[in-house]
Amino acid sequence: MSTTELAEVSGSVEKIIYKDSDSGFSVITVKVTPRESITAAGVLTDVFQGEIITLHGTWSNHPKFGRQLTVKDYATKIPATISGIQKYLASGLIKGIGPKFAEKLVQAFGDKTLEVIEENPERLSNVPGVGPKRAESIRQALIDQKEISNVMIFLRSKDVSTAFAFKIFKTYGNQSINIISRNPYRLIDDVWGVGFKSADQIALKLGLEPHSTERVKAGFLHAINEATSFGHLYIDVESAKKQTLELLALDADIDAMPLLKQALTELYSDDKIKLVSHDEQHFITLPPHYHAERGVAKKIKTLVATPATALQVDLQTLYNQLRLPDARGIELNEDQQRGIMACLQNKITIITGGPGTGKTTLVKKLLELLDECRVTIRLAAPTGRAAKRMFEGTGRSTETIHRLLEFAPGGVGFNRNEQNALALDYLIVDEASMIDTFLMHSLLKAIPQRGHLIILGDVDQLPSVGAGNVLHDLIDSGICPVVRLNHIFRQAQDSLIIVNAHRVNKGEFPTTSVPNSKNDFVFISLDAPEELMGTLHTLYKKRLPMLGFKPDDVMVLSPMNRGTAGNTRINQELQAILNPAQPNSVEITRFSQIYRLGDRVMQIRNNYEKFVFNGDIGTITAMHEEDQMITVMFGERELEYEFTDLNELTLAYAISIHKSQGSEFGAVIIPIFNQHFVLLQRNLIYTAITRAKRLCILVGQSKAIAMGIRNNKSLKRNTFLKEFLTTDLEAR
Repeated sequence: MSTTELAEVSGSVEKIIYKDSDSGFSVITVKVTPRESITAAGVLTDVFQGEIITLHGTWSNHPKFGRQLTVKDYATKIPATISGIQKYLASGLIKGIGPKFAEKLVQAFGDKTLEVIEENPERLSNVPGVGPKRAESIRQALIDQKEISNVMIFLRSKDVSTAFAFKIFKTYGNQSINIISRNPYRLIDDVWGVGFKSADQIALKLGLEPHSTERVKAGFLHAINEATSFGHLYIDVESAKKQTLELLALDADIDAMPLLKQALTELYSDDKIKLVSHDEQHFITLPPHYHAERGVAKKIKTLVATPATALQVDLQTLYNQLRLPDARGIELNEDQQRGIMACLQNKITIITGGPGTGKTTLVKKLLELLDECRVTIRLAAPTGRAAKRMFEGTGRSTETIHRLLEFAPGGVGFNRNEQNALALDYLIVDEASMIDTFLMHSLLKAIPQRGHLIILGDVDQLPSVGAGNVLHDLIDSGICPVVRLNHIFRQAQDSLIIVNAHRVNKGEFPTTSVPNSKNDFVFISLDAPEELMGTLHTLYKKRLPMLGFKPDDVMVLSPMNRGTAGNTRINQELQAILNPAQPNSVEITRFSQIYRLGDRVMQIRNNYEKFVFNGDIGTITAMHEEDQMITVMFGERELEYEFTDLNELTLAYAISIHKSQGSEFGAVIIPIFNQHFVLLQRNLIYTAITRAKRLCILVGQSKAIAMGIRNNKSLKRNTFLKEFLTTDLEAR
């Protein structure tokens, strides 16, 4: 039985049965009389227990909930009764107030509780456990909640989810509605997680014409940013036009070319884009992208052209010494000897090579020599995990590049730059394949005139997650001194991990049968991805514990996030295996993800306020329901996240191979199936294998693995660093 006749119902929100934090869809019960309650369902983004609500909708019969009101529109008011106020405060909407504390407040101040909080917060100090600081925090939270409600009402009409509405308010505060109304496309840059489609939808609902130049300009800028997310620094103009037309769904019956041309002209005139022409193709980019890559080229050319600072040592004598075993019997091969000499004779040197080729031995010997010359040396790597590996290999203090450059809180850049250069003679940077164009530009700006730069990295690994292909382009340009280590040392040949990494790099299928080798590489053949979860259960519950591995020692590295064998699905399964729900334990569901105490999680964006970066892995150590926060331990640092910021974290029992760069895990499990074919390429599989320290388990379909190994055509990134280094190419 249902009716389309619009009904109006008023009452107090009694219970929230279900709420999807992403879409805002909720099922609630509303007490309409002292003896009668009704069920209502719909997009109820800012509804809390205890509030007075007026609903407009149609009646229907739900198979589970029975007769219910399907809500079309609604309005809420702050409750006036004591019981309503208590439910309202206990609902968790105000940070610092939970059910027990809400009861204390209402007992103390009755129906004047909300008035006291807002107008006389000092009276809260009469409640046990409340000091001036907490009282002010509660007052501000109530005021913010009122303003949030105004923003929610505004954004609800624009179909913006609750989670993003909170983020918008957090970014713009009381100016939210004003800023969004003036330029909704600002949301894309200012509020992480808000994409072009959401901002565009708001813009259209605010009355922006679908064929307006402003909308097309926003479309072009989005096309550039979308290309950047795939590692490109530029996008060719024709592709940008095509993507913009598709993105904006411009009518096919109009001639859009003049509109596109006008938008590009205005962007260029306002210096919002740069234009680069090469090989009869035209490319566009954002000015910061262009200036960063040009800046890298300029500094590299300066380093190449500047003679190395003379050391207090005779180089020929030193070279003769390097050709002999040292006191510990360590003997360098010719490539390692050439590498050390290049580092001493040039302002910039690149050392590249795969696992087991002696990069660490070279660096340790170089450090000994530089110590004898009494020069200042600093070591750095792109991530905390990479820095830790370098420290373990060399025994020398190693910093992240962000810490080395003294990152300024608030995301305003680095304290170390041209005007405040680093105090050093030699900077040795490891895992350079991970360094994107923007970070390399910042690093180079901070190198002093007397400084020498030694770049270490494996050019055969995946390029950086961020835009650019710096290590590859530097080597390919031919202007930098480069030493490539190719020889695999005998002790490394005992490891099937290293043997197979090099086999894959040469286009050969991994082997499990090398005489006298360690049993550190396993291949498990599966016919279908649906078999993976059962295999993981067996590995984690039986085989890995028998081999002495704990769950924290193990990481699953999948090529992609989606699909039956993707990280999202694997994480759900491993969470159920390793950290299942417990009776009476706290768990939080946000952004369609369950978070539990003890979960391993990964940061998926750079958060400069917290000084935590994309790819950092931590563990949830506390959950605070009353404060609407969780605590995550990253290394030795504990960081707090509000529930509304949990989309910055994802489960990390399994991560993408791209995100594993610079890391090393006791054991890695690498699932490879045909469903991954879009991303399968040689350097992806090579990178995954080289992440394993003691055990590598390759799982999947032989055909898919072979296909990936044969594919040595990595996606070419649109960069011009090589051209800037070797030609007079410039932007217009």
